[in-house]
Amino acid sequence: MSQKALVAGGGIGGLAVAIALLQRGIDVEVYEQAGELREVGAGIQISPNGNRALHSLNVFETLRALSCDADEKEIRLWNTGRTWKLFSDGDEVMRRYGFPYMTVFRPDLLRVLGDEVRRLKPDAIRLGARCTGVTQDADGVTLELADGSRVQGDFLVGADGVHSKVRPALFGEDEIQFTGMVVWRSLIPMDVLPDHMKRNVAVNWVGPGGHLVHYPVQGGKMMNFVGTKEGNQWSGPPWNEPSSREECAAAFEGWHEDIHTMIRHAPAVQKWALCLREFLPHWSVGRCTLLGDACHPTTPFLAQGAVMTLEDAVVLARCVDAHRDDIPAALKRYEALRMPRTYDMVRRALENGRRIHARELGDPASAEIFGAREWSQGAVGDRYEWLYSYQAETVAI
Repeated sequence: MSQKALVAGGGIGGLAVAIALLQRGIDVEVYEQAGELREVGAGIQISPNGNRALHSLNVFETLRALSCDADEKEIRLWNTGRTWKLFSDGDEVMRRYGFPYMTVFRPDLLRVLGDEVRRLKPDAIRLGARCTGVTQDADGVTLELADGSRVQGDFLVGADGVHSKVRPALFGEDEIQFTGMVVWRSLIPMDVLPDHMKRNVAVNWVGPGGHLVHYPVQGGKMMNFVGTKEGNQWSGPPWNEPSSREECAAAFEGWHEDIHTMIRHAPAVQKWALCLREFLPHWSVGRCTLLGDACHPTTPFLAQGAVMTLEDAVVLARCVDAHRDDIPAALKRYEALRMPRTYDMVRRALENGRRIHARELGDPASAEIFGAREWSQGAVGDRYEWLYSYQAETVAI
């Protein structure tokens, strides 16, 4: 039976699910409110489970050529630089999981996904198309757009992010929850940094009440910089705004000189409020469902936000392919498969946030004891094996 999917949102999740559906012969139209495909932010880390999903979407090798395979991933203490290795051999990650741990420029990921959608269906992406409402009946779903037009399909995927319009259309309004954490982001040319910082390593500086991550992107041309601190206030939307080097430096006063070297060389700094939403008891209503940040926004403390969205896309398309004669059942199956894992990922990200912001990290002596316990190879394996070994393309449907 021929099926037509409507996808609200042309971000990472919307484009990924469009590819996965088109690969299976399911027609897709993607509706994106912006006038062009664009991705805010700078870098993301994609662990082996995410790269496995990208491989199934036929974009992994293209993206890899634009990105960096991390040789190491390490934890460093905020003031002294004391180091614990999460992994120290990128080749071992490849041998163990079949895919690398990769650091990626977000716009590169969006571009290769968009290119693959258009290769499969040149006119699949409709830009400047803002969703304002959704209706459905037993036979199909209608997406209402801001220009007054209405488009029809067999089912709808709401992949329109943490500020989703599809989510309240299905489940009613709920509040965005500010976590009290603010993130400062920048993208720094690698050639302005000291030689000892030009390493192909994902580094996480941890300290009481905050942490800071940096890693190379764009084939090592740029350093992605992301610093997070607790105990902040934010008045409400918009949830990001321009900041300054001075404000960022003040937030990380007393932290290691390498951090302040990056801040001094930052061309521009943007700050973001970290927000969450309540867990929904269901993601699907009839012929409509949610995907990615629309249903499970997370804090970035496991580096799994984009990765879990890519997993969603592959599993959703496989469920629809397996149950084409009963779309509501297909969407419920997708929800049943993905909800336990993604909600656990959100919980564990929050747990890891408490770990990397622990007060024990304030003193070198207590930090030594804490780090030996929390970042031993056994503890790291327990926390990450279940993430990295997941296979969205083969999990039982």
